[in-house]
Amino acid sequence: MAGANGWSRWIGRPGRSLTRRLIWLASGWIVLALIITGLVLTNQFQESALRRLGNVLSASIDELVVRSAVTPQDTVVTPQILDARTLRVFSGKYWVVAEPTGENGLRTLTRSQSLYDADLVVPRDLPRRLEEAFGQTISYNAFGPADEPLRVAASMKRLPGREQPVVFLAAIDRSNIDADTRQFATITWISLLLLGFGLVTAVFIQVQVGLRPLYELRNEIAAVRKGKAARIERDYPVEIQPLAEQVNRLLDHNQEVVERQRTHVGNLAHALKTPLSVMLAEAGTQDGALPEIVRRQTQVMQGQVDHHLRRARAAARAAHGLGESTPVGEVVDELAVMLERVFADKGVEIDWRAPDDLAFLGERQDLQEILGNLIENAAKWSRRRVRVSAGPNGLGQMIAVIEDDGPGLPADRRDEVMKRGARLDEDAPGSGLGLSIVDDLTRAYGGRLTLADSDLGGLKTVLELPAAEV
Repeated sequence: MAGANGWSRWIGRPGRSLTRRLIWLASGWIVLALIITGLVLTNQFQESALRRLGNVLSASIDELVVRSAVTPQDTVVTPQILDARTLRVFSGKYWVVAEPTGENGLRTLTRSQSLYDADLVVPRDLPRRLEEAFGQTISYNAFGPADEPLRVAASMKRLPGREQPVVFLAAIDRSNIDADTRQFATITWISLLLLGFGLVTAVFIQVQVGLRPLYELRNEIAAVRKGKAARIERDYPVEIQPLAEQVNRLLDHNQEVVERQRTHVGNLAHALKTPLSVMLAEAGTQDGALPEIVRRQTQVMQGQVDHHLRRARAAARAAHGLGESTPVGEVVDELAVMLERVFADKGVEIDWRAPDDLAFLGERQDLQEILGNLIENAAKWSRRRVRVSAGPNGLGQMIAVIEDDGPGLPADRRDEVMKRGARLDEDAPGSGLGLSIVDDLTRAYGGRLTLADSDLGGLKTVLELPAAEV
């Protein structure tokens, strides 16, 4: 269980590609399995070949035992085996009959003609091992008189008429076995390498194909987030379709929440504005200090209600307005035409430019509210000229710059005008909430509003907002 949890944590580790993790994990297991398989197959082949040699050598020892005899002088006599290889010098097949000595060694009693005057290499502990495994055959590897690799079999037995045990050794050249083993290992590893490459390729293709619906779903969700689409429209496999349906249900629920909040905000606006309008109308018909106070405070209350209602609507739309996309150029063009008419007596000219593919990631009325307040403020304080420029700012952001040729705004007063109710000209009409509303709406969308000096001589307002991909 701990190992499984460890792998799960590794697979789900943040910052790693799921495709790469699955491919690396599967590839690692495949390589490990193929290495173990290659080692096991090679070892089994070699062991099988050595067992065959062992059977041949055991038969040679049995023949030596049968043909050996003890003379009255306690001498062991072993006629030459009728095998041509044991009669040819250094042929690669040898036998030796020996007896153990007191120094844990062996003394040769007789040998095959193929050995001539040489002896077989004997491990130092062989006499002890043969004594412990009396009657059994022990095999080991050694080198012969011609430095050829040998497979040697040895067994300690007793011959009739002789009290001291006799050791029989038989050896055969294993060069062919070693060559066959190397050839088998080469073929096996090449085959396993090709198999591993094929399996890894198959895993890569399978993972890519298997995860492709997830990538497509991710792209569709990203399109919704960026304002390119309102819902997930594609059909997916049965394993993923429920997820797509749940995402669509969530989008529908968010839209319902937005609509309900709009309705509630609208109802609240009507519920508050009507009594305030009545109070303002009644106070307007009376003279005196009290009616004046009522009128002034009622206007402030109306401004505050408008401000907070706009802020609530913007926060709701910004939080749940997935899929909303508003062309910036259309909104700026409508505002420019309208405000040039409003300020026709001043002869204000609004020069604007924005790419056709630039879009705001949010609702149209919010962009109208934001840009409308800024452009109107610039037109009100300008002498004649207002310049509006908008464009992409990278990282999913857009930037809009509104400038005028008016008197500008001192740097030490720019923070002041961002406060609710703050006004530079108390004689001018309005509640002083314009820039504050713009700042709140901008922050609700995760944007930023800054003020600076314009090249035209007046104020420059720099606005950053989320951009939608068109």
